[in-house]
Amino acid sequence: MLIDSFGRVIDYIRVSVTERCNFRCLYCMPNTPMDIGREEDDVPLESVLNFIKVVIDEGVKKIRITGGEPLLRRGIAGFIGEIYRYNSNIDIALTTNAYLLEPLAKDLKEAGLKRINISLDSLKKEGVVCISKRDALEKILAGIKKAVDEGLIVKLNMVPLKGINDDEVVDILEYGMNLGVGVRFIEYMENIHAKGGTIGLRGEEILQRISKKYEYRLLKKDVFGPATLYEIPQRNSYLFGVIAPHNDDFCKTCNRIRLSSEGKLIPCLYHENAVDIKEAMLYGDADEILRKLNLCVQNKPEKNDWNLDEVSKRAFYKTGG
Repeated sequence: MLIDSFGRVIDYIRVSVTERCNFRCLYCMPNTPMDIGREEDDVPLESVLNFIKVVIDEGVKKIRITGGEPLLRRGIAGFIGEIYRYNSNIDIALTTNAYLLEPLAKDLKEAGLKRINISLDSLKKEGVVCISKRDALEKILAGIKKAVDEGLIVKLNMVPLKGINDDEVVDILEYGMNLGVGVRFIEYMENIHAKGGTIGLRGEEILQRISKKYEYRLLKKDVFGPATLYEIPQRNSYLFGVIAPHNDDFCKTCNRIRLSSEGKLIPCLYHENAVDIKEAMLYGDADEILRKLNLCVQNKPEKNDWNLDEVSKRAFYKTGG
């Protein structure tokens, strides 16, 4: 079992399998060249699996596959299948922009994927183009529908940005309601890789927009993540969540660490410290993987050092955001 120096049990790992992405979202990597990296530059999936087997043996119960865009990795369904075969009780999840999802959803579900989080920042064609630099709405919606049809547990993620898509908060909420899937509204996380001048809605501003049409009540913290959940009684007790990284309310119960696409273990998204584990993964050195894993866990800070005046230097597309 992995326990940090503050007594928190670490049983959730986010694994970035590539920094490559087919979108260039305003809040993430708008100025990064489209030809970033090659498949050959990514840590081989079999090497990542060496790490995953160790963390499973140490008590990890949930693994989320992220990027960049993880569906760009060839063999991603087979990789998920290997995790499932190693331990079928692991809660395997994936985060995607859904552009490539429709033809892969069935294979991912059959491989053992249980949950999928999908970025949906706008329901307008021009809105998606503005945010992602990709005419992608049709493929995103097709991917969402296919994931639902295949029986995956789907959540939609929206990052509301002032003057860009902040007028669609209720529209995205109702889209989720009508489809029967959850929605998570995520505060924009200031970082040096985002487009200058980008301003996101804070949690209270998101709730204010929702309150103009729906009454809601605070329900509980999401046991699967950092979201605070709210219930809308008039819509069959529909639940939605708000993720507000600018506070540290969820730090005391944080149960996760991250593996970056560069092969570095990151104890907290809002700190710059990391432990390089790439070589140990490449050589399949389980003892060294475990040693560095424990070092990362012990280096996990008590809480994030985020504040309204801080801009992260970390490239979120390398760490799964």
